[in-house]
Amino acid sequence: MNLKLFKSLPENNHLPNERKMAKGSVQSLAHQWAKKYVENLQVNSQNELGKDSDNLEDVVSKAARARTAEKLMHSLRSVSAKAWNKTEALLAKEVYRHKINPRLINPWEIAADSFGIYDKALEIYTQQAPTRRLSVQLGLEDSSDELNRKALEVFTEQVAPSQLAALIGDEIGGLQKKYTAHDPRVKGFVSMQLHYTSQMLLETLSPVEQVLVGAYFKVIDDHFYMPLQRSYQAAAEHDYNSPVLAAVQKLLPDSTKIAKKIAQRTLQLYPGYRSYSGALSDPVVRISSIRDVEMFQVYLWVCALEGDISAIQQELFPLCVMLYPVLGVKWELLRQMLHLLGQEIRSRLTPEQSAKFMPYFQVLWEMFSPDVFAAITEEQEMLAI
Repeated sequence: MNLKLFKSLPENNHLPNERKMAKGSVQSLAHQWAKKYVENLQVNSQNELGKDSDNLEDVVSKAARARTAEKLMHSLRSVSAKAWNKTEALLAKEVYRHKINPRLINPWEIAADSFGIYDKALEIYTQQAPTRRLSVQLGLEDSSDELNRKALEVFTEQVAPSQLAALIGDEIGGLQKKYTAHDPRVKGFVSMQLHYTSQMLLETLSPVEQVLVGAYFKVIDDHFYMPLQRSYQAAAEHDYNSPVLAAVQKLLPDSTKIAKKIAQRTLQLYPGYRSYSGALSDPVVRISSIRDVEMFQVYLWVCALEGDISAIQQELFPLCVMLYPVLGVKWELLRQMLHLLGQEIRSRLTPEQSAKFMPYFQVLWEMFSPDVFAAITEEQEMLAI
């Protein structure tokens, strides 16, 4: 892609570089993410679990979880094939348009890798929890809301979704590296494969099962779409008093709240907007919108922690250029989202933290500027002729 954008970007060594070797104890970003996840899980589960609380204990029992996992495993192979067919129908033309080497996209390998991730996730879903309760581990034992407490206890009777990342995080991180090693855009094909696989599998379940199993599938989505493992590794190289690390730790607990607020505000600004998957108000589109806003946040954290813009420049930007047009996401909508994200970040950081963190947001803002959109649109129109 021949865009003038990259000529105008500052060189990496002109941006702040706060990379240091760890000298003290750094609060685990992985722990913070897990705590944030469970806190959001309580809120998200409140209505859904409350609707069918009579069946809740039955569905979450060890025997019932084994039956649910077995049912999904029977469907997994055919669902993987259907998910790839849907992915290929959506993205096949992009291989030509973006001049991606077709040899890098092996449908059997992608389907097999995604099959392995779901196989392991479902195996973990059937396992019993460790003796120490998750509510105690994450400091949530004093929850005042009875239904929230009930929802949390349901998840502490089994291996919690937030613990899934610790058990398969390295494997998902390995897949990310594998599929971004030669061309980061290949990650887009795998991410859509995982997305459609999750959707199709959940459609075979009861509403209560969908809530419980969906929490595990969300962990897979989060950890493949977002470079979380990379952010944890970069954080470990900072001093405990690093302003950049402090900024990330300040933003991380609110990242979902920020994403939901931005998704809601965008819906208010574009009430009639429809993407490839449906209206912005549709549950599936809303979930994807929230996840995408969180994804942009995590890429920003990685750049700030690494003192380098390569994660955005070489991975996030090419993926967006390839995926968003075919998914019906207009650049104007993305620009509005970034504007709202900048406001939210600035309001939460101290001046010192902002000085270290916001230059990376400014790079992101420049990369997705209207003149770049115009160049992208012009090139896509030429390729379509």
